[in-house]
Amino acid sequence: MLWSLLKILVFVALIALLAFGAGILMETAGGVQITVAGTEYTLGALQSVIAMVVLVVVVWLFLKLLSLLLATLKFLNGDDTALSRFFDKGRERKGYQALADGLMALASGEGRLAMAKAARAEKFLQKPELTDLLTAQAAEMSGDTKKAAEVYKRLVTNQSTRFVGVRGIMKQKLSEGDTDTARKLAEKALAMRPKHEETQDTLLKLQAQAQDWAGARHTLSTKLKTGTLPRDVFKRRDAVLALSAAGAIVEEGASLQQQEQAIEANRLSPDLVPAAAMAARAYITKGKKRNAAQVLKKAWGVQPHPDLAHAFAGIEPEETAQQRVTRFAQLAKLQPQHDETRLVMAELHIVAEDFPEARRALGDLIERAPDARALTLMAAIERGEGSSDAVVQGWLAGALNAPRGPQWVCNNCHHIHAEWAPVCEHCSSFDSLAWTTPDTPEIASATGVHMLPLIVGTPQGSKVPKEDMADVELVMSDILPPDVVLGKTEVK
Repeated sequence: MLWSLLKILVFVALIALLAFGAGILMETAGGVQITVAGTEYTLGALQSVIAMVVLVVVVWLFLKLLSLLLATLKFLNGDDTALSRFFDKGRERKGYQALADGLMALASGEGRLAMAKAARAEKFLQKPELTDLLTAQAAEMSGDTKKAAEVYKRLVTNQSTRFVGVRGIMKQKLSEGDTDTARKLAEKALAMRPKHEETQDTLLKLQAQAQDWAGARHTLSTKLKTGTLPRDVFKRRDAVLALSAAGAIVEEGASLQQQEQAIEANRLSPDLVPAAAMAARAYITKGKKRNAAQVLKKAWGVQPHPDLAHAFAGIEPEETAQQRVTRFAQLAKLQPQHDETRLVMAELHIVAEDFPEARRALGDLIERAPDARALTLMAAIERGEGSSDAVVQGWLAGALNAPRGPQWVCNNCHHIHAEWAPVCEHCSSFDSLAWTTPDTPEIASATGVHMLPLIVGTPQGSKVPKEDMADVELVMSDILPPDVVLGKTEVK
């Protein structure tokens, strides 16, 4: 109502101004003299203005007629669309202007306005392959998912926009949590555009979440072939997928295929700790102890890790504590100053009742990086050397409040995992876990099952008296989980 009244007022004002201007021109003296073929024509001020307007209109009409004539000539010469293009020029101009306005509205975050402009553009252009894209994006911005889904389905029916339609529906399914349908749509989208990096990454992530390791390896190969993934990164991630396909390798029940996949994962990435440990257990199952030792030594030389120590202990499960110390000395020489090497050797010497040597093995670790595992070992050493209960309890109290040491931490979201996994359980990122000390520990240390006794043989192989065994077990009971039994460590 108010807007209509305002338009009426503006119209009346314009008429009044025109009338006022015409009155001034009529009262103005002088004019324009035009001589045509010896005849003079004198025009007053108002007549001159009218003549100028008429002249402009005549010139405009002449140009239009000239354009029509040229279009007719082109049509007669075989251009079937010449006349239709002539008559559609105005519509196209309006349509493209509406399309441009819609894109600007979309960029400005005005979804409803963008949808209106898209509808206007479609009215003039009749090109749904252009306007549907704008409509779908505007509908999603406005929260009208139903409208967006309808438009994406129309895009799928057009060969030139099929990929865009499939990708749009895939994203909708992802937002709805329907990952199975989204994975199938991603596979179709990648088949249409193998070089589309975003689709490659989305499909790889979905396949890893669904534990479709074979499909994920195929997608990874596609990334390598299309140049969207460096070869060194490809080898590492292919090893992660091969390791995931192998599953948990245990002495009983591991199939030959799983063993071969574990060995392949280690071959692809020798420094991948879980792959090395799994490959070593596969070799042990096959009776190839020397191969297992070589795999573990190579991985230990890159990054010492408790899982590697456990696997190395599994090569000779029946050896005595002193024999184990001697055999592990070969492993320790590869990284003698590494914290994990110091901790492992200290644990071995404690089990062998060589407490002074255990203290020397720890070195300055207590002052430099006093985590729960190191402090717990010091409590065991003090008890083994006959220190008072107050001293032992002091070390244990420190261990309870100390950082838990390195754990599997996601580089993407910094979530802490108790065990290694190919996909982060928190942010679902692929191959993002690293063995490092978290800034803020959230869960009990993943090394809990590796604390004293980490690599103990059978109870018959130990020479520790029963009463000392009970004392050491009591010292460790507050730190170690209940599934670690002195004299026999079960690796989970």
